[in-house]
Amino acid sequence: MTPSESRRRPFIAGNWKMYKGPAEADALAEALKRTLTGQAQVDVAVAPPFLSIPTVVARLRHSGVHVAGQNLHPEPSGAFTGEISGEMLRQVGVTYCIVGHSERRALFGDTDSFVEKKVHACLRAGLLPILCVGETLDEREAGQADAVVSRQLAAALGKLSSDQLPSVTIAYEPVWAIGTGRVATPAQAQEMHATIRGWLAERYPAFVPRGMRILYGGSVKGSNAAGLLSQPDIDGALVGGASLVAEDFLAIVAAAK
Repeated sequence: MTPSESRRRPFIAGNWKMYKGPAEADALAEALKRTLTGQAQVDVAVAPPFLSIPTVVARLRHSGVHVAGQNLHPEPSGAFTGEISGEMLRQVGVTYCIVGHSERRALFGDTDSFVEKKVHACLRAGLLPILCVGETLDEREAGQADAVVSRQLAAALGKLSSDQLPSVTIAYEPVWAIGTGRVATPAQAQEMHATIRGWLAERYPAFVPRGMRILYGGSVKGSNAAGLLSQPDIDGALVGGASLVAEDFLAIVAAAK
């Protein structure tokens, strides 16, 4: 059996970015809870802004929907004004944390080595990392997409053991498709997902590439989710704008079943 032939449990994660203060976040979480409580076919997580996390954790308790952080600092505590540690996120009920998102890399200077530290910080704090990798339009047009993604994977995962890797979810996000309305075709997305799984297969025991989930992130909507999620190496989606509207996000979750 090849890695692609083993069906992995679908995972849909919503990144709310800098939207939804506590009151709005509570209303959205309540709408999701009404539909998603008790469903057992798809793993679901939402990543609210830091200030809204406690409200969303309380609202989604016992629903089966997990809460994620959008970022964290590598250190457990210290004089880092404006930062949040993995230990703090864990204390308020967070399960996952996004690291290496393209907006963090491009707008806030997160380097490959800093992303690596954040992956390790997640695991130290008992959080499950969602590691984002992906290329810009210039890099893709220059034929560098595979090299860029391989570099990001090697930097973030290179010091983890085979036993640690299954705790990591990889999210492939072509930077040129984030917030632009453009989306990779299912074939384009599958090609990169297969490349990522092949990269893992070349370096780790077979259980690692067979079990690790790779999500697609880049203008995923209810209208294109089914085509993307039908691909053998695409195990779910990291959803941006469509996660801010309950009906849109629920349509993507339904497409993953």
